[in-house]
Amino acid sequence: MNRRKFLRNMGIGAAALGAWSDLERIAAAASLGAAPKAAGEDYRALVCIFMFGGNDGNNTVIPTSATEYSQYASGRTSVLALPRAQLLDINASNTPGRTFALHPSMSGLQGLFNQGHAAIVANSGPLLAPTSRADYQARRVPIPPDLFSHSDQQAQWQSSISDGAPRTGWGGRLGDLLQSSNGNSSSSTLISVSGNNLFEVGTTLASFKVSPGNHFGFDFYQGANATDPVSRAITAQLASSSGNALDAAWNSVISRAIENQRVLSSALAAAPAFKTVFPNSGLGSQLQMIAKLVSVRQALGLRRQVFFASIGGFDTHGESQLSDQQELLGDVSASLAALHGATVEIGADSLVTAFTASDFNRTFPSNGRGSDHAWGNHHFVVGGAVKGGAIYGTFPTLVRGGPDDTDTGGLWIPTTSVDQYSATLASWFGVPVADMSTIFPNLGRFASPNLGFV
Repeated sequence: MNRRKFLRNMGIGAAALGAWSDLERIAAAASLGAAPKAAGEDYRALVCIFMFGGNDGNNTVIPTSATEYSQYASGRTSVLALPRAQLLDINASNTPGRTFALHPSMSGLQGLFNQGHAAIVANSGPLLAPTSRADYQARRVPIPPDLFSHSDQQAQWQSSISDGAPRTGWGGRLGDLLQSSNGNSSSSTLISVSGNNLFEVGTTLASFKVSPGNHFGFDFYQGANATDPVSRAITAQLASSSGNALDAAWNSVISRAIENQRVLSSALAAAPAFKTVFPNSGLGSQLQMIAKLVSVRQALGLRRQVFFASIGGFDTHGESQLSDQQELLGDVSASLAALHGATVEIGADSLVTAFTASDFNRTFPSNGRGSDHAWGNHHFVVGGAVKGGAIYGTFPTLVRGGPDDTDTGGLWIPTTSVDQYSATLASWFGVPVADMSTIFPNLGRFASPNLGFV
C-alpha cells in the first residue's frame, strides 16, 4: 500500500489532523474544567446522529387516536404492530384532535419531548420539489434519482443535494462558510466521532476525526521502543531518509499525527467528569466524547462546531426487526437524553442542538418478516433552544394507497424536504438568509425554508 492510500484509508490528512496550537488549547482547556455558559455566549454546535440502514419510522412515532391507531394496527398486522398499551404517550402541543406516542424503548426522548426539549419533524425526506401522490405517479415534477437505495439516500440526506452526485456535505459547507468564526481554531470546526462521512466534507475544511476512546487511529503504534511488528515497521519508516520529498512529507504527517494523538488523549483524560451517565454503547460513547469536546469550547475560543455521530443496524428486512429496533431505538433515546443532560451540566444546553437522520423509512406493510426500503421518515431534534413538545411538518395518512402513498406499497411521499429540515438547523447555527442558497442549492423550490422548530 502506498503512503497516500494509507493516509486516505486511515481517514488522515494534513487538514484533518488539526493545528498543533489547537491541541495545546485543548490541553489548557481540559486543565481549567468545564466553563459555565457566559451571558450571551456566541457559541453554536450541531450534532448529527445518523441511523444507518433506514430506521422504521412507522414504529417510532405512532398515532394513537382510535381511528388512526386502528389504521396503524391493521396495516402493519400482528407481524409489526406494537400493542397500544406498550406505547409511550407524548403531549404534542400543536396537533389538536390527534394524539401520538413513541416506541416503547424511547422513554428518554419521551421525557425530553414532554418537557419541551425535543421536537419531531414528520415525514421528511429527499425531494426536488413539493410532490403529491398525483405528481409522483404522473411524474409531473422531478423525482430524486435512485430512490430506496441505501448509498444514494444516505448521500442525499448528508449532502442535501438530491439531483446529482454530491461532492460535499451540508455540514461541510456550513464549516466552509463559517470557519472564520473560529479564527485560528478552524480545524476544530468539523469533528467526527464516527470516522469518514460525506456530511462533513467541505471544499476547504476536512473533518477532525476523534474516536470515542480519545484516539485519532494510531493507538496501534506503541512507540519507538516497542517490539511488535507494526510499531517496529512504523518506527523504521519514520527514521528513514530517502531524500524524496514525498517520503519526507509522509514522515512529517505521521509523526505529527502520533504526537497529536498523545496530546489530545492526555488533555481529554483530564476533562471534567459528568454526573450524567451515558449508555455503555458505541453511540453513548460517541455522544459522551462530543459533550467533553463542547465542555472546553470557551478556552479553545470556538464559536461554531459541527459534530457527526452514527449508529448502524437499521436495515431490518428480517424477522428480528422488532427486537433489533427495541435495542437500537432504546440506545438512540438514552444517548440523546444523556447528551442533553451533560450539556445542561456544562451550561451549554441552549447552545447545542442534536438531530437525527437516516437513509429512509421502511414500508408500512410487512414483507412477512420485517419491512423493506421506503421514503419519508420521522426525526427528532433535541436541545435547549428547540421549540419542543410539538410535531412539525405533516404526519402521513397511514393507509396503503392513501393520499401519501407512492402507489399501494406503503411508501410515504415526504411532505417536508431534507433541504427544509437542514436549513432550519443552519439558520439557528447562524447562516445568513443571503447565504442559504450556497449551502442548500435547491431550497428555493420550497415555500417554507424555515420550519421554526429551533
